[in-house]
Amino acid sequence: MKAESAHSGAIWGKLLAASLLLILSFAVSLVVGAKSTTLHEAWLALTSQAAGDNITMIREIRLPRVAAGVLVGAALAVAGAVMQGLTRNPLADPGLLGITSGGNAALACALAFLPSLDYFGMTVACFLGAAAGALLVFGLGAASRNGLSSVQLVLAGAAISALLTAVAEGVALLFKISKDVSMWTASGLVGTSWGQVRTIAPFIIIGILVSAALSRSLTILSLNETSAVGLGMRTAQIKTVLYAMIIVLAGASVALVGNMAFLGLMIPHIVRTFAGTDYRSIVPLSALCGAAFMLLADTLGRMANAPFETPVAAIVAMMGLPFFLITVRKGAKFLS
Repeated sequence: MKAESAHSGAIWGKLLAASLLLILSFAVSLVVGAKSTTLHEAWLALTSQAAGDNITMIREIRLPRVAAGVLVGAALAVAGAVMQGLTRNPLADPGLLGITSGGNAALACALAFLPSLDYFGMTVACFLGAAAGALLVFGLGAASRNGLSSVQLVLAGAAISALLTAVAEGVALLFKISKDVSMWTASGLVGTSWGQVRTIAPFIIIGILVSAALSRSLTILSLNETSAVGLGMRTAQIKTVLYAMIIVLAGASVALVGNMAFLGLMIPHIVRTFAGTDYRSIVPLSALCGAAFMLLADTLGRMANAPFETPVAAIVAMMGLPFFLITVRKGAKFLS
């Protein structure tokens, strides 16, 4: 009983530390940029109707951008954590397994064939594309007699990602919308509006809450599916719901920031080093740490070459690629 209480206390301590990190990242993102502001101005923008150039800029430009960064960072981190648990594959990540590329291809097709589609319609198109990407990758696993190993799954994801990226680029060139697609997918959080935040927020919040609600079942599935069946779990239904949440989370993220790899790979690994293998801790901590990481990466992108912006996807990729190579070299035995 005492051990259980101590374990619970440790989890809450880690959640508190991660929450403080997110608050700090939030404050830095509001204050730091091509035009520096003060914490007092940021506080006024959040808590009052005060006017002023800096306050209005924070309220109308930076605040929706920061809110979107929190949502997207949390969504990609949780999607990566859930995918790693379901596949028992430490290299799994929505950006590496064709899911975000599928959403990107669907986005290009929607811009080409349905140019009058509103943002909600674009988001739904990204969901469908993400689902198609996932079906293509895991369809290869179903076609293999022994399934896909960790490395084979990544290779299949790379092949499908390349195919879907080529589809997106081909459609963009054919319909002469390359600039529109690039502006949508390469600009990251630049120009994010409150309307976009309100559109994706319900999907991401629901996806994270459902994933957290099923985190105990995910822990058992990540360790041994046979044990899960023996405990009476409806593994097929649980896995279906969790895969659907991955698609929702990844699709909503693509609708806002485009194809972004590595964030969903890095954050769950980092969290797992101090949270263990219990997904009741991993999922909420991944959400908090993923949101903080996304805000810090976006802030770095703003400041690296000010007043010009470095795409946040490039910042994340520069950090993520070495991490990916180190993970492969170490054998990625995170479940051992």
